[in-house]
Amino acid sequence: MRIVIALGGNALLKRGEPLTAENQQANVRMAAERIANVVPGNEIVIAHGNGPQVGLLALQAESYRNVKPYPLDVLGAQTEAMIGYVIERELGNLLPEEQQLATLLTMVEVDPADPAFDDPTKFIGPVYTEDEAHLLAEENGWVVKRDGLDFRRVVPSPRPRRIFEIRPIRALVERGVIVVCAGGGGIPTYLDQEGLLHGVEAVIDKDLASALLAQQLDADLLVIATDVDGVYADWGGPQQRHLDAVTPDELEALDFADGSMGPKVEAACSFARDTGKAAVIGSLTDIVAIVEGAAGTRVQGR
Repeated sequence: MRIVIALGGNALLKRGEPLTAENQQANVRMAAERIANVVPGNEIVIAHGNGPQVGLLALQAESYRNVKPYPLDVLGAQTEAMIGYVIERELGNLLPEEQQLATLLTMVEVDPADPAFDDPTKFIGPVYTEDEAHLLAEENGWVVKRDGLDFRRVVPSPRPRRIFEIRPIRALVERGVIVVCAGGGGIPTYLDQEGLLHGVEAVIDKDLASALLAQQLDADLLVIATDVDGVYADWGGPQQRHLDAVTPDELEALDFADGSMGPKVEAACSFARDTGKAAVIGSLTDIVAIVEGAAGTRVQGR
C-alpha cells in the first residue's frame, strides 16, 4: 500500500517547548519509532510541517541588520533540508540498512493573486503573550492573531496548485525509497508570463499540500497525523463526540477552527472526494491501527 503521512507540528515540537535542536530531534525520534512500524510491506512518503522552524529562522534573520532578511521561500527551503535530515537520520537508525531514504526539496506552485495574500492565516514561529505579540507586530510590521490562549505571527497561506518535483518523487517511491518531501507545504513559487520561476513570501499549508501530493502519487491512503486521536464534533462542548467514519459531505457540514483542525478536514475531504480513497486524521501514536482501519477519523470518498 502506498501511504502519504503528513506529520503535524507536534511531531517536531510540542506547544510551549523551546525551539532547540535537542527538543526537535527527540520529538522526531519518537515519530520515527511510530512510522517504522508501518514501513514493512508499504511504500511510505512523509510530509511535515515547519511553522515553528521557519518562524525561528525568520527571527534569527531579523537579528542580522547588515542584510535584508531572507524571504520565506528561502527559509522554507532551509527548513525542508534541516527537518528532512533529522527524519532520515532517525528512521535510518531504526530500519534495515538496505532501506533507502531520500529528502527532496519540493517547489509548489501557487497563484500570486490568491486571496490568501490579503488575509494572512498561517501561524509561524513561537507563541507569545498578547502584549509581546502586539509589540513585535508593531516593531516588525507583522500580522499576529490568537492561537488558542496565546498569540503567534501569521503569514499568507495560498493554496497549492502543482508540485513541480512530482515525477522524481514518484520515480523514487516506485523504487522502494522512503521519500521525505513537500516539507512545510513545499517551497511557494509561481511562474511569470515568461515562464520564469519566482519565490513567494508565504507558507503553504502542509495538509493541503500533502493531499495534493497523495492525489498526484496515486496514494492508497493519506494519514494526517496530529496530537489528537481524531476529529470531534462539538469539540469542547457538552455534546462532544469522536467521529469514526464519515463522508466528506458529512464532515464539511461541521465547523472547525481555521488555524488548527480546519485545514486538516479540508485536506482529508479533498483527497477522499477526488480519489474515492480514504484519508484518516488521527494520532501518530495510533498509526499502526490507523493503517489497519481501526483508529482515527476515516474520511471515505465512496
